[in-house]
Amino acid sequence: MSAPRSAYGLALLLAAAGATHFAAPRVYDPIVPRSLPGRARTWTYLSGAAELAVAAALAHPRTRRAGGLAAAGLFAAVFPANVKMAWDWRRRPPAYRAAAYARLPMQAPLIWWALRVAGSRTSPRPPV
Repeated sequence: MSAPRSAYGLALLLAAAGATHFAAPRVYDPIVPRSLPGRARTWTYLSGAAELAVAAALAHPRTRRAGGLAAAGLFAAVFPANVKMAWDWRRRPPAYRAAAYARLPMQAPLIWWALRVAGSRTSPRPPV
């Protein structure tokens, strides 16, 4: 996949995920770690807004490098929510458990993808 297409693909993935945080927040509220202050819904909306902002940054060549780095950080930051989901779903039917457990190793390729986009040659570097 070419660098711009890869960036647009990642942007689309993040935009879709971010939109679902607003369209169906009840899905995300239960996986917000309890250690975070405030209401779970606030964190659901904040993470959705962050995904939308990062998607926008990835879509524009001038901000693509920063967007890729932000995406990698975002994927790392949501890992505790995926761990919580896997723990909470450990007694659910096998298909649910499989979905929750599959999210855990998926963070690594997502971070790798984001870092590849950040380092692509089509991403303008800031002047030194």
